[in-house]
Amino acid sequence: MTSSAPPANVLARMHPFNHKTIFLIDHTPYFRTSCETIIEIDFTKHRGSGFIPLAPIHKSLWTCCVEAATEYCRIVWDIFPTGKLIRLIASDISATNLNSWNQSQQNIPHLWSGLAQVGLPAAKVPDTAKCSIFPGIRAAVEAMCECSEIQHEKRTSLNENTIQVVNRCRLICITSFQSNDYSKIIEDRLQQDIIRGNKIAVASDLLISIDACEMVILNVHAGNVSLENIPKHRVSSILESETYSMKASGGLANKLTSLILGHYNLASTTVTGIPMKEEQNASSSANYDVEIFHPAEAHHALFRGSGVNVNNIMSRKEGFDYSTITLRWCTPRSCTLNEVHAVTCVNRITPVDINSRPSLCLINFLLSGRAVMLEVIRQNGKALSHLLAARAGQIYMHSITIGRSALEDPPSISEGAGGRVVDYRITDFGQFMQQNKLFPLKLGKVQSTTSKRTRARLERHTKFWPMTISSTTIFNYKQYLEPILHLMLQPELREADVIQCKQCIYSLVGNEAKHEPLNVAGQRNKGPKREEQWKQMWNELEAFLRAHCVSDKHINILNCLLEVRSRDLSSDGDKVELDQALRELDQLSSERATVIRATTDSPLSPDAAIAPVRKTVLELWMERCGHQKPRPEFAGYANSVLTTSGTLKYKLYANLNKSKSFSKLRKDADFT
Repeated sequence: MTSSAPPANVLARMHPFNHKTIFLIDHTPYFRTSCETIIEIDFTKHRGSGFIPLAPIHKSLWTCCVEAATEYCRIVWDIFPTGKLIRLIASDISATNLNSWNQSQQNIPHLWSGLAQVGLPAAKVPDTAKCSIFPGIRAAVEAMCECSEIQHEKRTSLNENTIQVVNRCRLICITSFQSNDYSKIIEDRLQQDIIRGNKIAVASDLLISIDACEMVILNVHAGNVSLENIPKHRVSSILESETYSMKASGGLANKLTSLILGHYNLASTTVTGIPMKEEQNASSSANYDVEIFHPAEAHHALFRGSGVNVNNIMSRKEGFDYSTITLRWCTPRSCTLNEVHAVTCVNRITPVDINSRPSLCLINFLLSGRAVMLEVIRQNGKALSHLLAARAGQIYMHSITIGRSALEDPPSISEGAGGRVVDYRITDFGQFMQQNKLFPLKLGKVQSTTSKRTRARLERHTKFWPMTISSTTIFNYKQYLEPILHLMLQPELREADVIQCKQCIYSLVGNEAKHEPLNVAGQRNKGPKREEQWKQMWNELEAFLRAHCVSDKHINILNCLLEVRSRDLSSDGDKVELDQALRELDQLSSERATVIRATTDSPLSPDAAIAPVRKTVLELWMERCGHQKPRPEFAGYANSVLTTSGTLKYKLYANLNKSKSFSKLRKDADFT
């Protein structure tokens, strides 16, 4: 039984395309053509009166291609000293390999030595038809079928747990053509050579077949190009291809710089605000910027809840197809122990423009043993995000945790991106989730109806739901407002529910008339004034009732509140209406309310009413249900026979003897 292929992301990590990369450079006579890049060779500062300046020289297409390819290799080998292999092949009448997969040949000096032997493309060749890119394509396929040192070690390993090697390669073909149809010819020729090479590799113990190949065709010209780019597309099950057309002068180098970020999962960081002495005026200094490349992992901390708005620090690089993140230079200082512990990852870096003066100054500064802190702008200020330091002649970028450390306790639910809010209604929200749980439907039920009903319920329950404790009043006074807060959420109400809600409203009216404050359980600090408390409570209660009016009985409760609140209870002329409201409360409640006493000790004041006798729950239960029999009567009384002794006789298990599973007869049982 064959195992299924691993996911694409797992395959890319275990067997990436960038393990083996081949540069195939066209070495035909056309690449001897001069391009628009001019090199000044006159370096004399003091010129006499009769001095004749030297004429500038122009770079050839071959020189531009070689410089761009070697710069691509330099960036890769600076960041990945091992494991990322690159080969260069020049193609004209025949193919010339400039290096091999051996790690000792993966360096710039070895490439320069091979390029010096190849030299400039010939001006004329005996047979122009045989001079093309196709010999190099065949040589590239043969190189792909060769095992690297890592692949050979895995293939010959005797360990049973060794994963099977998947040979995935990338081919970057630099050539020139006038029509995009030629790119189709290159794709077909590469496809044929891969099939032929795989047949040879299967029959050999030293070669490995090609499982996947990714080809990038770069069509370069000395002048402007009018051809359109061809995006990445699948040619076959083992070949993908993409084509780009550009000028050789500047355009090729910029394109390879943009492609390398995606090929090796790199990211760009621009260190801005670097103080540097002016070359011509040493007494003054100016701020410069230096762009560096590094693995994209170094930026992960900026995207993980660190409070950094990435759009403010990320900008599009002009003339390139990628974005760079800008970090500001911070005054170098000694690293503390806390900063060392907060480092999450360490990655190698390399400058993009290795020959610029700001890059050289920054590199020399770091190689001298100094460290550079980089800071990022956050919503609440600035924070140190990265550290640049050199060890053993290599420069590294240390990513510092600017958010919550992994060694700290997990964050509280009350701490969010909007700041530290400590009065969220967490308990009420938990109850809300319990009341609105969703369960999977059984087969046969109509999903559309259930979905609409569920959405309507959630919309109604969240129509009035304050998020914080400080923004609500009625939910803090639940002991005064229950059961009205619970019953109003029901889609339908009974008459008894309406009576309970009205009773709750009349109780609130009575408490307000008695000038009783609304006390919150557990409140220590001094709250608002009593009048302000009642005013906020009535306004919020009215808004709550209006939000949940879905039936006539709900509206009846709202009308009761509006009718009560329309009376001015604070005036002396409305005392009759207050007494009427209290009498309505007496009718709805089984317990009579206490008569409001006057604030003065006048002899005309009526005597206080006798306090009602309070009873326990057991006494109330016995009065209501005590006369009922605790258990049902025995069913045998209906068919029993009265004996001479005055007792009732009933035969238990009357049908027991009729069963075949029992052979013995049972005696009758008397029940008295």
